[in-house]
Amino acid sequence: MKMHTDTKQFTYKHTIYACFAGYIVQAIVNNFIPLLFLTFQSSYGIPLSQITFLVTFNFGIQLLIDLISPAFVDRIGYRISIIIAHLCACVGIIGLTVLPELLPTPFMGLMLSVVIYAVGGGLLEVLVSPIVEACPTDNKEKAMSLLHSFYCWGHVAVVLLSTLFFRFFGIQNWKILALFWVLIPLLNTFAFCKVPIAPLLAEDEKGMSLKELLCGKLFWILLVLMICAGACEQAVSQWASTFAEKGLHVNKTIGDLAGPMLFAILMGSARAFYGKYGDRIELHKFMFGSGLLCLFSYLLISLSSSPVLGLVGCGLCGLSVGILWPGTFSISAKSLRGGGTLLFALLALGGDVGCSLGPTVVGIATGIWNDNLKYGILTAVIFPILLLLFLVLIKKVSPAQKRAA
Repeated sequence: MKMHTDTKQFTYKHTIYACFAGYIVQAIVNNFIPLLFLTFQSSYGIPLSQITFLVTFNFGIQLLIDLISPAFVDRIGYRISIIIAHLCACVGIIGLTVLPELLPTPFMGLMLSVVIYAVGGGLLEVLVSPIVEACPTDNKEKAMSLLHSFYCWGHVAVVLLSTLFFRFFGIQNWKILALFWVLIPLLNTFAFCKVPIAPLLAEDEKGMSLKELLCGKLFWILLVLMICAGACEQAVSQWASTFAEKGLHVNKTIGDLAGPMLFAILMGSARAFYGKYGDRIELHKFMFGSGLLCLFSYLLISLSSSPVLGLVGCGLCGLSVGILWPGTFSISAKSLRGGGTLLFALLALGGDVGCSLGPTVVGIATGIWNDNLKYGILTAVIFPILLLLFLVLIKKVSPAQKRAA
């Protein structure tokens, strides 16, 4: 099935811009609803334990999409798939405003909305990076890093603009804000109807099968690297508001803003920096240096007795993890050229597993050490250490990567 569009007036530069907006859409999907937890609790009488499950369910659905998307994306094509992703985001966000009143219980309405927009979020995670990778650009590593910075800027924008809206217009008008946020995926849907989309594999190029990928040593090294990238990021990010509260001596509301926003801004800055100057910096060396900084930030957070230094460590962690996710995508695309959609989907799956694994390890270790969060973070140093070891291993296993780096 092909969608015929007139793309003559659009270039691949417009395709990359649309992909930038695609990651802003994913930031909206992941970060808007947590701002409304207390509102849902008071408006609909839903226990907070049920409401917080919505985030877990969102990422669970996205993991499922990561897993099954290779079975249909290549069949129906990237254009139709990414349009479906944006439409799901639109319908899901709109659903938040109407379905709680239409279905038998408000929680059912919220759950159905989350299911719909989580499908969109999962597809975006699988599709956006390979679409940029397929674009005929001079330096794909720079484009990939800049692309992923837009998730960070989207995260900051969602939190900051939503907070300002609630401050001046009242949180009771959140449905109006939701309809404002839905304009971004809606407009980007039309963009993807028009922009050119290059195939990830050439017509005469055969993609790698699942068996070929799974039997390759390099794939497993890259997958572990991706898991570590996600774990390094989220093991600290989840506790950013706590560090801000203690370090700045502010209340929880200010802490929820300052901590995650500091982390996201510095993570986005690292990605934007490589997106600007990546042609002058070897990717592998930049990732290794970032891994060392990540390890240092973990040690600073866990071993320092100063709450302010703990907050500084949190910021340094955001700066250090910025390149890890997009850098692993770039290394993988160069090292396993026939990986196609399947490779990107499995890497996205690995990254999401890491995002769940990092906070889980910190939480379990914190409980074992009598709720001592510093010891929990100290336990999680295993992730940046593994990341550094596997970056060394990549150099030994992949001669092609030596030339690429």
